[in-house]
Amino acid sequence: MREIINSHCHIYPAKIAERAVEGIKSFYDLDMSLNGMTDDLIRDGNEIGVVHYLVHSVATVPKQVRSINEFIAEEVRSHDGLFTGFGTMHPDSEDLEGDFEHLLSLGLKGVKLHPDFQQFALDSDKAAKLGEVISKGNIPILVHCGDPRYSYSNPEQTEKFLEKFPDLKVIGAHFGGWSMWDDAIRLLPKFRNFYVDCSSSLYLMTPAKAKEIIDAFGAERVLWGSDYPMWESKAEMERFEKIDLTEEEKDLILYRNAARFLGLEE
Repeated sequence: MREIINSHCHIYPAKIAERAVEGIKSFYDLDMSLNGMTDDLIRDGNEIGVVHYLVHSVATVPKQVRSINEFIAEEVRSHDGLFTGFGTMHPDSEDLEGDFEHLLSLGLKGVKLHPDFQQFALDSDKAAKLGEVISKGNIPILVHCGDPRYSYSNPEQTEKFLEKFPDLKVIGAHFGGWSMWDDAIRLLPKFRNFYVDCSSSLYLMTPAKAKEIIDAFGAERVLWGSDYPMWESKAEMERFEKIDLTEEEKDLILYRNAARFLGLEE
């Protein structure tokens, strides 16, 4: 069994996990079998050999930011090297600088943003302010990308954000533009600090389309992720294994790229 890093995992405290999962189900109109809690994440990952997880959550209002970040940091501390934690920020916070300093003080290694949930556009002044603050900390961003129902994080908007912050390391979730992949591979591979994950994407495309997208970005800039709790890891891995990739490419996507990106090899 290969070693695997799951680079896209949402986790929630027990008291709100059920409500959070129901919200995701409603937002994306999906059936989901996983419960959003840490023990369930580990059980799911053990089925395919996951050895490390990138965990995060999203603040939908500013007052949630610090409590979410404290929860993520505590989960990282209590799981002895199994997790890397990314914190959350919210563009409407009255103290972005303070929130970011708090995030760093907790030992979190990056920032997760979800423009569609948080209702801000990546080509807006709000996004630019977030980028300016985060850039000062020399840590990466994992950002939800793409959804034709909205105009927040589509490839054209992601392109404008990356043009403003070419030195910022960014992971574009869902192959850089959920269900808008032709635009993503037309506009975004030119940014050398832009990586993508394959989460919540393989179920909507043929293996040949996935191969086209991976080739466009280069296998060295693609990370594997299940978007826990949206999808079971076993089913996502079965989809991934149908893509015509070399063993070297699979190893890069499943482990080595994330290990390098997250500093696990240091």
